[in-house]
Amino acid sequence: MFKGLGQMGDMAKMMKAAQEMQKKMAALQDEMHTIMVTGESGAGLVKATCTAKGELKALDIDPSIFNSDDKEVVEDLILAAIKDAQAKASARAQEEMGKITEGMGLPKDMKLPF
Repeated sequence: MFKGLGQMGDMAKMMKAAQEMQKKMAALQDEMHTIMVTGESGAGLVKATCTAKGELKALDIDPSIFNSDDKEVVEDLILAAIKDAQAKASARAQEEMGKITEGMGLPKDMKLPF
């Protein structure tokens, strides 16, 4: 008489797990704005800090690199530091997402959101 209820129970369990994951993902998206990473170039002469979302928040440039003859070098160092910070932000975001997926029994390297 209640032959199919076992599958419905599994479906309810999956729906609850999906809702839980959705809540965790939303919380992580908010947290990504507060997680800071720092990239650098020129052996630390230029440092760029951004959120795990990749938003640039700060730029620290050692005054010793300011020489009008080295304008292009300084620009390259700044770009390199920003790219390093953004790469670290992306890696950190994937690491945090991996924690959520792993906690749900999914493969850690599964890319979310789909």
